[in-house]
Amino acid sequence: MGTKRSTQTIGSRGVLTLPKALREACGLREGSLVIVEQRDGGVFIRPAVAVPRDTEAYSPARKAEFLLNSALTPEDYAWAREEAKRLGVDPDTIDHTPPQQGGRG
Repeated sequence: MGTKRSTQTIGSRGVLTLPKALREACGLREGSLVIVEQRDGGVFIRPAVAVPRDTEAYSPARKAEFLLNSALTPEDYAWAREEAKRLGVDPDTIDHTPPQQGGRG
């Protein structure tokens, strides 16, 4: 998907309306979960997935992957690395992108 841009206004309660074409292109609809991240130079919004806990049993490696990829700050990342080790997983063997100083970018 190419870059799409539009200028929007944030309402008094912090509500931001995403244009219909952008929502459709990203598969977003009313009630969709999104992850909002502060990044260098702005805000990044991406689709999120929530799976009920009793639906899938995650392996220690999958849990470590989730923790490492969810870290937003260097402090979160250091904690996630320790949690991965506690799970018996070497964090350096997990495919992930560490956050940059000052947030993900």
